[in-house]
Formats: sequence, C-alpha cells, structure tokens
Amino acid sequence: MTSYFPEGDELQKFVKRRRQKGLIWRSLFLLATTLGVIVLMVLLVTIINDSMGYAAVAYKIAPDELVVGFYRGMMLDAPRAQTYTDLDDLARALAGNPNAVGLLDPAAFQAHADILRQVQVAGGDLSGVVVAVSKDNDWVQNVTILELTPLFTVAETWSDVRPGWPDAPVHRALPEAGSPALDAFVTQVYGDDPAEQPIEALLAMLAQHRSAGALRQFVAEKPLALRTQEEVLAILEEQVLEPTVVETWSLYESLFDRAAIKEAAAGMPDAHLEFRRWITWDFITSPQSSQPEYAGVRTAILGSLWVVFITLIFAVPVGIGAAIYLEEYGSGSWLDQLIETNINNLAGVPSIIYGMLGLAVFVRALGPLTSGAIFGVGDPTTSNGRTILSAGLTLGLLILPIIIINAREAIRAVPQAFREASLGLGATKWQTIWHHVLPNAIPGILTGSILAISRAFGETAPLIVVGASTAIFLDPSGPFSKFTTLPIQIYQWTARPQAAFQNLAAAAIIVLLALLLALNAFAIYLRNRYAVRY
Repeated sequence: MTSYFPEGDELQKFVKRRRQKGLIWRSLFLLATTLGVIVLMVLLVTIINDSMGYAAVAYKIAPDELVVGFYRGMMLDAPRAQTYTDLDDLARALAGNPNAVGLLDPAAFQAHADILRQVQVAGGDLSGVVVAVSKDNDWVQNVTILELTPLFTVAETWSDVRPGWPDAPVHRALPEAGSPALDAFVTQVYGDDPAEQPIEALLAMLAQHRSAGALRQFVAEKPLALRTQEEVLAILEEQVLEPTVVETWSLYESLFDRAAIKEAAAGMPDAHLEFRRWITWDFITSPQSSQPEYAGVRTAILGSLWVVFITLIFAVPVGIGAAIYLEEYGSGSWLDQLIETNINNLAGVPSIIYGMLGLAVFVRALGPLTSGAIFGVGDPTTSNGRTILSAGLTLGLLILPIIIINAREAIRAVPQAFREASLGLGATKWQTIWHHVLPNAIPGILTGSILAISRAFGETAPLIVVGASTAIFLDPSGPFSKFTTLPIQIYQWTARPQAAFQNLAAAAIIVLLALLLALNAFAIYLRNRYAVRY
C-alpha cells in the first residue's frame, strides 16, 4: 500500500478538512475549560454563600438585660436607697429631704415641679427620666455622666461625688425595679452593651452569675490582674450569656429575603437577629468545641500541618531516591520493569486501600513505634498507634508513586549532553547526578512533590481508617499525639444536624482552600525560582 501527497483541489480539500477538525477540537477544549471554570466558580460561590449570613441567636441572658440588671441591682442595693411604687410618694419624700436625690419620669416631675428642682446633666438632658432634688438643695445645679455613676451607687456622702459639696450622707429615692424611668436611666448612664463596660464591671457580673468554685478555677487558670477585657468578655459570653444559634440563613437569603428572615426571627422566643461571618480570626485561632458559637479550626490546622510534615519528610526523600535509581542506575532488567509497573499501578489505587495498609502496618504491627511507647514518651490515649506518625506515614505511601513518577519525568528531562560532558571531564556517575542532574531537575521535582503534598492535605478516607479523631479539643504536641485534620473536621461538621455546623463547614472549606492555594503558589514560586532554560 503506497501513500501519496495530495495535490491541487484535493490538497485544498485536505487542508480544509484538517482545519475543520482542528477547529472542532479547539472548540471542545475551550468548552471543557469553560465548564471547568464554571463548576469551580459555582463551588466557590456556594461555599461563600454558606459562610456568612443572618443568624438567629438566643441568649440565656440577653446582653443588654445582663448589663442593665447588674447596674439596676447596684442602684437598688446602694446605701440609703429607698424604692417607691407610687411616684407621687417618691416626689414627696424627695421634696422633704434636701440630702436626697431621685429619679422620676418627665410627667411625674412636671406634676411636682413646684416642690422639686431638675438637675441638669452636662452634655444634655437624659431622655425619659429626670434627675431631681428638693428645692431646699442649693448645691447641686448640674452633674456630669461620670458623677451620676457614684451618686446613685457607691457614694456615701455628697463630697465623695464632688469636692466642695456638703459632707452629708446621700439619700436615694428610686422607682421600683422594672420601671421605665429606672431602666432608661441605667441604659443612658451605664450603657447596655457588655463590650463597652470596664473590666471591673465585667468581673463583677461574672462573679454574680458564677459559683465560687467556677471563679476559683477561673482565677487558677490565669490571675485576674493578667486578664484583658477581651478575655473576660469572652468568658462572660460563653459562661453567662450562653448564646445558642437557633437558625441560620445563607448570604443570598440575607441579601434578598431580609423581610421574611426578620419576620421568622420575630417569631422565635428571645431570639436576636445578627449578621455573622463564620470565618473570622477567632474561628481560625480557636480549638474545636461542641458549641458552634465557639468552635474553631486551630486544632485541625495544627493537625494537618503535623501530618503533612511527617508525610513530606518520609515521602519526598524516598521518592526522589527511587526515581534516581530507576532513571540513572536501572538496567532495564525484569526486576526494574516489575518495579516500574507496580509504581504506575499503585498511583491509581484508591486511597482507602492505603488507609487499610496503614492500619495493618503502622497502627497494629508497628504500634509500639508509632505510639511512642518504645521511646518511653507515649500517651495512654494513643497506645493503640492511632497517632500523627501513623497518619503521616500512611499518606506518605499514598503519594509516593506520584512523587516517583514526577521525579523520573524531571530527571529524564535533563539533557543527556550534561551527563556526557560531566563524565567526559572525569566525574563519577554519582558526582554527575549530584552536581548536574539533580540541580537541573529540582524545579520539576519540587513542583511534583508539593502538588502531591497538596493532594495529601485534602485526603480524608485513609485518615478515618487509621484513626483520626472526629472530636478532639487539645492541640497536637508532637508526632505521637492524637490528631484531627481539616478534611476530617469538615466531614464531622457536615454530619451534624445543627444548621450552624454547616456554616462552620463552609468556613473551614475556605480555610482549606486558602492553605492549598498557598502550597500551590509556593510550588509555582519554586519552579520559577529554580527554572533553568537550555
């Protein structure tokens, strides 16, 4: 059978058909790329959509009620404080005692303006409440907000509030607990946001609502003098306010269905609607918790980094060594061909199989080694070998074929002329490999290795088999510690029935993607940094 080159019209038809086929394949490739980008964008948008939005939060004690109740109690328990159910009785008692100061609503004050005098508050009058004294009181013309605080709580005498005032005891005439005037005064003078309160007030609120034993433990963990306002506020929120996420909504729903969300939240008893970003700095730096309001991924991040570190120091040297042997020292014998065939086959083995191998070898057979018992540093909770070391070695086996194949390709890409020139100048084979082949193959080796590590970073199935913990609250301290990883944490949260854990899983996915992106960016940097152009 002979072949010939077409000519004339037949050549034009041939070229036209080739161009049409090329255009079809180009369109198919462009379509595949476009579909891939669309799918990735949909995935990313879905994750972001679930990682923020409105949340209906119910508190055991509402934050504003905690603050108002605390200062209300201080006022009612202050020295010489007298409460009155009838505001007329309060006004008459106030008018008959020049050393008394009291609170009235505007209507009650106007009804007794002939026997009382209003005290001006520097910076503007209070709304819904009047600070009043007897007309026989001729020294209190005005007060500041800062002076109102001791005046109605801890001051024993008038001179304690402002030097120059009489050294006479302060009498306080207050409406009964729960009256609008009293609550309006507390809200405007002291505020109702725990975050705006001084640390002394926060500590007093904590002492008021916690048992003596809990407070002793709180002090034992860290002395009060070393506590910051943020730390005390966080403990107050967790142990006193006890917020519970009742229901959550996605970002899309929060933006376009806000009215329905507010209506739904209004029907939830004691629920407070707030917009939440589930991925925050506290989320990254906090350990795992059984409460979604306080759960974080610090433990999972540290576990992932530990596992990947063990994987890296095991798989990369072994993989590069195997690639060097097969490419530079292999003779093409039946043994070399058998090894090469097995490596190619192992690259396609499901990851769960490697998990079973790791369970049999590293957890059970080598348990004394992987648990640290043989070194005398083991922990009773990890004596079964289900440790970071077992997980890292298992993932090392998983990515070893990938590293070997990529390293072989990188070594094979080094021009043969480099080897011949080195050997011709008298270098040994190992000197040639070490000084010429490996340096020129480093970009490809590093890129392949880090991409393999990126795959190990996202693995879940082998770690479940090896024994990763789905609920662990302590950070790993070494290779013999119990562990969890970000993929395991995401899996555990998605299996929880509470809606808030689904939002946490979306936030954890963003953290995982960010770490993987950082690893890939590092791989690209190394490839460009050490790239050699021939």
